[in-house]
Amino acid sequence: MDSFEVDAALQEALDRLTLLNQTGAVLASTLDAVEGLRRVCRVLVPALADWSVADVMDEAGRLERVCVTHHDPNIPLTGLTGVLPAVREDSGGPWARVLRGAGALLLSPEEFAPENTPSDPLHALNSALFRRMGGASGVVAPLRARRRILGALALGRGPERPPLGEEDLDLVEGLAHRAALYVDNARLHAEVQNIAERLQRSLLPTLPVVGGLRIAARYSPATSTAQIGGDWYDCFVLPGGDTALIIGDVTGHDLQAAVTMSQIRNMLRGIACDRQEPPGHILRRLDLAIAALNPHQTATCVYALLKGPGDDGHYTLDWTRAGHLPPLLVTAGGDTRYLEDAHGMVLGVTPEARRTSATSVLPPGSTLLLYTDGLVERRGEPLDHSLTRLRQHAAALVDQSLDVMCDELMAGMGPHGSDDVALIALRLPE
Repeated sequence: MDSFEVDAALQEALDRLTLLNQTGAVLASTLDAVEGLRRVCRVLVPALADWSVADVMDEAGRLERVCVTHHDPNIPLTGLTGVLPAVREDSGGPWARVLRGAGALLLSPEEFAPENTPSDPLHALNSALFRRMGGASGVVAPLRARRRILGALALGRGPERPPLGEEDLDLVEGLAHRAALYVDNARLHAEVQNIAERLQRSLLPTLPVVGGLRIAARYSPATSTAQIGGDWYDCFVLPGGDTALIIGDVTGHDLQAAVTMSQIRNMLRGIACDRQEPPGHILRRLDLAIAALNPHQTATCVYALLKGPGDDGHYTLDWTRAGHLPPLLVTAGGDTRYLEDAHGMVLGVTPEARRTSATSVLPPGSTLLLYTDGLVERRGEPLDHSLTRLRQHAAALVDQSLDVMCDELMAGMGPHGSDDVALIALRLPE
């Protein structure tokens, strides 16, 4: 082998290594399995092939074509994705063989010629695709992970390029294996995220029905991770008739945070029902209980008591805050103000510290919003700006029903997925 051949071989090896690195990079850039495969196809075309196809098989064995890519933008690709015909056990087509467990296979124009197309719907469809894409050679490889076939990745070249051959099978199979591991991990991530969300929602309470009051709540899990959050809301009627409104956030984003959140919520319920003291006294007792039962755990909380209506028909609100963002009061006319009094340290820092309470008369028809920081905080934005956005958005929605208001706040404030969000709202009669 002369120096030119050595240089060519080294360059080819470098190109293949670069392609593998690029594939790994685009797969790491998203948690969505379908989007990841689309990005892989865009990397492989035209670097390795003139066109590429990615198919994914679900748990029930249904096959779906999720991506078709061609280097020529003038080639129409509409209508080529979607659910595919079933994989038949008696089919000798390369796609069916790969999806039944064969390794990577070469594709040739002869086996996709119209006169050689059998009655197998999947093979007939792929034959038409191969001809439409101008295929002169190709490879189809299984997306295989954990001894399961998750789909197939196919690459093709036109007659203008050197044909894909036996020497390319290992490379394409390696690329497909990387993609399969990614698809498998993405599915596991989605499954864990779904379980986490279901667990989190199962820990949230059923809202009480209180005559004359409208109460609504919303919870949105973090979408950028599969972790469970510590946000919670609560609302219940005390034995004396007052309505308790609570919002809180336990430090952490894992199973322990969710368990601790449930424990703190239940402790607060028990203390509130047993003592029926001013909110500041209740949170101090909760802080002492956390120090004894959950040392080194911190949490923020707003505990509020709605009292009334009194003889004048007005409701009053008693509240205290432990390191939490202030409740927002929106009048029926759209005026807004934050209830910033009675602010103390977060729970779990100084349990012996005295906590204060504040009282305010609520205007008829007003709306009270309690929320966690995931609703308003944005990276790089001052908190004052975030709170101003919430005031403006809430004021614009004051004429809407409480449910619509909550939905629009959750959507319009735009949770970006980095944190979970809890929101509880109460509207008084006019």
